[in-house]
Amino acid sequence: MSGSKKMVGADAVLRSLEAEGVETVFGIPGGAILPIYDAMARGTTVRHVLARHEQGGGHMAQGFARASGKVGVAFATSGPGATNLVTPIADAWMDSTPLVCITGQVRSNLIGTDAFQECDITGVTMPIVKHSWLVQDVEELPSIMKAAFHVASTGRCGPVLVDIPRDIQEAALDFKYPDSVDLPGWKPPTKGHPRQIKEAATRIAAAEKVVLYVGGGTLNGDAVKEIKELAELWRIPVVTTLMGKGAFPETHELFMGWPGMHGPKWSNYAVNKSELLVAVGARFDDRVTGKLSAFAPGADIIHLDIDSAEISKLRHADVPVVGPLKQILHDITGELRKLQSAGATSRTEPWLRQIREWRDEFPLRYTKASGGDFMKPQTVLEALQAQTADRDDVIFTTGVGQHQMWAMQYLLCNQPRSFITSGGLGTMGFGIPSAVGAKAARPDATVVCVDGDGCFQMTCQELATASLEKLPIVVVLVNNGYLGMVHQWQNLFFEERRSQVHLTHQVPDYQMLAEAYGAAGFTVTNEDELEAALSEALTCGRTAVVDCRVDPAEGVYPMIPAGAAAIDMLEYQDPQGAMA
Repeated sequence: MSGSKKMVGADAVLRSLEAEGVETVFGIPGGAILPIYDAMARGTTVRHVLARHEQGGGHMAQGFARASGKVGVAFATSGPGATNLVTPIADAWMDSTPLVCITGQVRSNLIGTDAFQECDITGVTMPIVKHSWLVQDVEELPSIMKAAFHVASTGRCGPVLVDIPRDIQEAALDFKYPDSVDLPGWKPPTKGHPRQIKEAATRIAAAEKVVLYVGGGTLNGDAVKEIKELAELWRIPVVTTLMGKGAFPETHELFMGWPGMHGPKWSNYAVNKSELLVAVGARFDDRVTGKLSAFAPGADIIHLDIDSAEISKLRHADVPVVGPLKQILHDITGELRKLQSAGATSRTEPWLRQIREWRDEFPLRYTKASGGDFMKPQTVLEALQAQTADRDDVIFTTGVGQHQMWAMQYLLCNQPRSFITSGGLGTMGFGIPSAVGAKAARPDATVVCVDGDGCFQMTCQELATASLEKLPIVVVLVNNGYLGMVHQWQNLFFEERRSQVHLTHQVPDYQMLAEAYGAAGFTVTNEDELEAALSEALTCGRTAVVDCRVDPAEGVYPMIPAGAAAIDMLEYQDPQGAMA
């Protein structure tokens, strides 16, 4: 950017955001960051969305980033404002979400004196950021902002923190935004090794029982088109992790579900009986592998990832390929085309037939409600799927728990960035604020948060943000009156000693609470009311909450107990006790 202009640090922050193409930030003002908010009042092209809690603002920035593929930006003041951002920062770290968090700090001469609302937030967040900066010279502010966006969005994406003392925000500088960054210690890989790429293609060509195990890195690496081309060229079955959901069309004939703790039996069979497992932007998380030593025991591993630290971290990679997934997958497909021209053909058709047979033999099952019984949560998700199937642009977000797993199982996503959830950190309360952020990123999309009653009560204040900022979302509340996943674990593994998990269906009155926040509220107690309530909520044009009262006794199945092998999964039993 040519030329310079005299301004104060607060204005320099906003000019930096504008130079980075930032359209929306999420946050709450406070004493140590007031100069930046004053600069905002003087004029900026950046939209500010006023959250009701800094954690909500951070999750909104995550939802924005995940829905758009751009860097999310969150503001907070010093002390408790900054510490309230720690959970979204940790969540973004675990799920590789690009995030720039900008916090105010007490004046430089007060740092280290235990001043009012002082907190060493760069120290607090050190283990959960890619990098952080405490700005000590206002002249360095433009280059730090440029570096922050570069680090957050290159290599393996993740959160960064820029902590700016109030006196730095008020100090004058000659502002000139740099055209490039000079970070000698930050050199993410730019291409995969040709020999390893060729070896990967050779092994794929020779394998009969091969599976593409696709994780969230495929979405972050913008490699969705490439994974589809590879799968279709060589007729390879695809499974996606929770974070990778939507990276491959879920109505595609080659899609074979989701492996892991609550994945269908056929998906886990496909992975665990494979002879070659191609991990693409996936990290062999314990919720996928279960007992690691028993995970895909007969499979060789090809591991493709942008982050070399993930290679052989948990499972030895027979063929490691480090680099941008988009380029790596394109090059592997190119090598396969060469092999095809030389006479090689895919050998996977018998394997595909076997997986389809498992899918027919072991479908997802549950017992339908009858009479005056509570609705089944699976029925709610199936009804939501039916109501949204014909919409062009739908984004689902979730909280964490049973409802999250039912959403994974029963909502089919054919587009990338259409399923946004908290994976690695498992953050309850993620759903509502991330939906608000997703709506800000893609205002024409239908954004639906599938939430549980436990999660809802952690961040429901952000319904006010959705209503007042004209970012309408629909919350489908799977209300079983319990902390459902904890309830299920206590029933299964703690001899049914149900300790501190009962929330009740009735308190709060979710319909009245929604209306108090300026949203439309609906209460659904039986299946006859469900379709109409969902339809009205989806078409009313404003934020809506549909409280669906579901069976507290219903568990999520199949289920692999923590630390157990995938073959030891617990399956659904009908009320008479017969295995189904």
